[in-house]
Amino acid sequence: MKVGFLINPVAGMGGKVALKGTDGEDILRRALELGAEPAAGARAEEAVKEFAESAGDCLFYSPSGVMGADLLKKYGIRTEPLFEASAHTTPADTKRAAKMMLERGVALIVFAGGDGTARDVCAAVGESVPVVGIPAGVKIHSAVYAKRPGAAGILVGRFLLGLAKRVASAEVVDIDEEAFRDNVVRARLYGYMKVPDDREFMQDRKTGSSGGTAEEAAELAAYVAGCMKAGTLYLVGSGSTTMRLLERLEVDGTLLGVDAVMDGRLAGRDLTEAEIKKLLAGVERERRALIVTVIGGQGHIFGRGNQQLSPDVIRMIPKENITVIATPAKMAQLFGKSLIVDTGDRALDREFAGYIPVITEYAKKVMTMVS
Repeated sequence: MKVGFLINPVAGMGGKVALKGTDGEDILRRALELGAEPAAGARAEEAVKEFAESAGDCLFYSPSGVMGADLLKKYGIRTEPLFEASAHTTPADTKRAAKMMLERGVALIVFAGGDGTARDVCAAVGESVPVVGIPAGVKIHSAVYAKRPGAAGILVGRFLLGLAKRVASAEVVDIDEEAFRDNVVRARLYGYMKVPDDREFMQDRKTGSSGGTAEEAAELAAYVAGCMKAGTLYLVGSGSTTMRLLERLEVDGTLLGVDAVMDGRLAGRDLTEAEIKKLLAGVERERRALIVTVIGGQGHIFGRGNQQLSPDVIRMIPKENITVIATPAKMAQLFGKSLIVDTGDRALDREFAGYIPVITEYAKKVMTMVS
């Protein structure tokens, strides 16, 4: 079997530094200036570890170096480089690689990146060949990605062994990042690609807030605001549900960033990972708290759009001080699916496995499984 494999090396670099993505050279430059480090390679390696033994005599086509070939060779996977990747890769490199993979007759394309990467691959291959996306970006609204890197590796392994024959069309969605940084979400459907038809490991497309939930969200915000303790520093994650809480507190927070509140006052706005760690270090451990919501339709509470809440940050907060909130309508969108934690640290992800309480209404909680 012939397989295509590529990594977008800059995917996800804007997450921890609160840039909401890395589309465009100017944003990438800003991310580097803020101390951002590449993360896509490590995410891709989680997947490769899972399918390396199943690769057998398969031939993988990949751009050289950090775009894929080096990682495949590290695990002894038979690899033929497509071209010499430059030190500064661009979307054109992704499209070029995908087109060359098609020309060589690959049966599957595996790629690591975010929504921009999926969009570039889609532009080159459409629905002509199945794909599996390894989530390595910031937002990842598209349904062509697995729930976690390890899940992507399992799916690829099954495909290589002939155990994942059924495929389905999945949406490729991207957003306007400039508007996103101004707290405006403009999502656009760019096309479809074929993916393994496996709801256990593939994520669904992100859904927006459903209509008729404004009153539910207001009541939920009122309850959570009333439960907040004096002298405690609260980090408030991104999302429309948490934004209702900030509005209830009458603080100028952000819809899509991570803010900090203490005693009803804004203590930090649209914070980077480094800024969060500095704030947390200034208060006693038991006075650190975090409030996050659920990604609609997907179920993630960590790892999608809130990479500022890194494993280091999460470990600084007592687990009992981490609160998950979601309206009944948002929970209904999951159709009973488990919640997902994808921090990039497997040991930390396992610590959240099991049932956790999710506050859904005034003084009401539901026990929900974290897979």
